[in-house]
Amino acid sequence: MRTDAEQLIAEAKTGDAAPLGRLLELYRNYLRLLARVDLDRRLRGKMDPSDVVQEALLDAHRYFPAFRGDAEPQFLVWLRAILAGAMANQARRYLGTRARDVRLEREIAADIDRSSAMLDRGLAAVQSSPSEQAARHEQGVVLADALAGLPDDYRDVIVLRNIEGLTFPDVARRMGRSLDSVEKLWLRALVRLRQRLAGPA
Repeated sequence: MRTDAEQLIAEAKTGDAAPLGRLLELYRNYLRLLARVDLDRRLRGKMDPSDVVQEALLDAHRYFPAFRGDAEPQFLVWLRAILAGAMANQARRYLGTRARDVRLEREIAADIDRSSAMLDRGLAAVQSSPSEQAARHEQGVVLADALAGLPDDYRDVIVLRNIEGLTFPDVARRMGRSLDSVEKLWLRALVRLRQRLAGPA
């Protein structure tokens, strides 16, 4: 049985732009979270991860006829490669290099793949058992969508602690808060995230 994403992939392959638009929109939060985690530290403050994601989605729309897969995992690998290219383009633009740097693109792609794997593990750590939704949809995408629905400070503390793997003192420094307040915020954020992942009661 096809997932919703796989149905949209099949429909988009007919050349219809509407299903392709809906398909790409399913992954906006996922790509934004990956871009946020893997954006070169030298570029933070100069550009917003949403801008990189918009560039990646435009490229994905443009190059979709070249996509040969038919399953969601294949599509996610393809999208992550496009995101890595968009991030490399932005790095070249802001850091003043002109020539294409294949090594940089490979490093960014490897970082994105590691972050994607951490998202999958992060969902497993937050949930006591995989939900039916996660079984139908890639776990990293489910987690990214749930995180996108949290207040900014909740999302930030979870991303810094659970996705980026920072210690609580480092999270406190990055967020400009006391250690005690960050630990309490993290606990409240996890409760809220679990509620979002569990869905309506």
